[in-house]
Amino acid sequence: MKVMSIAIYTLTSELHDEQAVGEVTREFLNSLDVTYELKGSDYADYGSHSLDLIYVRTGGTEGIFKRLLPELQAKSERPFYLLTSGKSNSLAASMEILSHLRQNDFKGEIIHGDPDYISKRIRLLAKVGEALKSLKGCRMGVIGEPSDWLIASHADNEAVMQRLGISLIDIPMQELIDIINVTPQLSKVERASKDTVTNSLSGAYQIYDALKLLVGKECLQGFTIRCFDLLTSVWNTGCLALAKLNAEGIVASCEGDVPAMLSMKIAQSLLGVSGFQANPASITPTTGEMVFAHCTIPLNMVERYEFDTHFESGIGIGIRGYMKEGPITIFKVSGDLSRYFIEEGELIRNQAKPDLCRTQQVIQLSHPSQASYFLTDPIGNHHIILPGHHKDLLEGFLRNVAA
Repeated sequence: MKVMSIAIYTLTSELHDEQAVGEVTREFLNSLDVTYELKGSDYADYGSHSLDLIYVRTGGTEGIFKRLLPELQAKSERPFYLLTSGKSNSLAASMEILSHLRQNDFKGEIIHGDPDYISKRIRLLAKVGEALKSLKGCRMGVIGEPSDWLIASHADNEAVMQRLGISLIDIPMQELIDIINVTPQLSKVERASKDTVTNSLSGAYQIYDALKLLVGKECLQGFTIRCFDLLTSVWNTGCLALAKLNAEGIVASCEGDVPAMLSMKIAQSLLGVSGFQANPASITPTTGEMVFAHCTIPLNMVERYEFDTHFESGIGIGIRGYMKEGPITIFKVSGDLSRYFIEEGELIRNQAKPDLCRTQQVIQLSHPSQASYFLTDPIGNHHIILPGHHKDLLEGFLRNVAA
């Protein structure tokens, strides 16, 4: 489990009595259900924690903050979070400071309210900050180009680096195929309901072993792969490999879909799970009921799974996974991170129809009107299904990285 570090720095006017302000400080901070380190007015390590809070303790601090701003800006590119109890005109000062920040194109937020609200908000922002820290310096591979049909699913490499700190590494598909060709194909004792599927298992694990070798060689934290090329080059699929690698913490996306890969990496940094990359197969606009399907799903997301053939080709290995019914979140970011979609819902049931990709989920959107997004302004076809309701957390993250 990630350990989040929360630092609280203070702004105090010299006109206020320190003893009285200190008593208010102790009472206020003790009311919060968070673990923090109180830094006082020493901002030397500002910007180095999961969350850095500026506790505006009194009014009359606006000029002090303005003088500090160049130093703080140089230390951190994150939004400024102004914590205030409201005592001693601190809320009024915080509002003036935030207005100054906005006038100068800086992001910021005043954290104020009852102790329960403040505590929840601080914990959420700390998770966001820790996720952003974990993404800095990540290398994500693009193995082969996006599939020919993904005409809207490319990425802006510069925006991805600037806003997430992720480097996108182009890797020729042939490099993977060369590794597959020299990777031993070991016999497997697992069996499937069809002999053709059982006979494909050794080759599917060979692809898994080769991808792990490539991930290690290129020092990747994840990748997307032009996986349909495997059908003609090695007569098998990457579905099993991706299901296993995602479960092991290596984000693995299908079809060379870079925005889907980025969405999965963001989700993993916040939630510890990559998510189920799937396409909507059907939508009922009047009710908000949808069917999502794909031939692979992370094995740590399902209660059980079965092997079948890959749907479109009828060869290799496809995964039919059964996820626990209950709350879900649908998530997708665009390749330049300028847009995102988040909607919560419920997984009503898993199904196994023969005319769809092997893992199939029937989902009821919490807000049926959101079904119109998929029919009028979608961010590509693939979307990411996550267990649980996480809209607030995802939105909190994306507000930090939006242009």
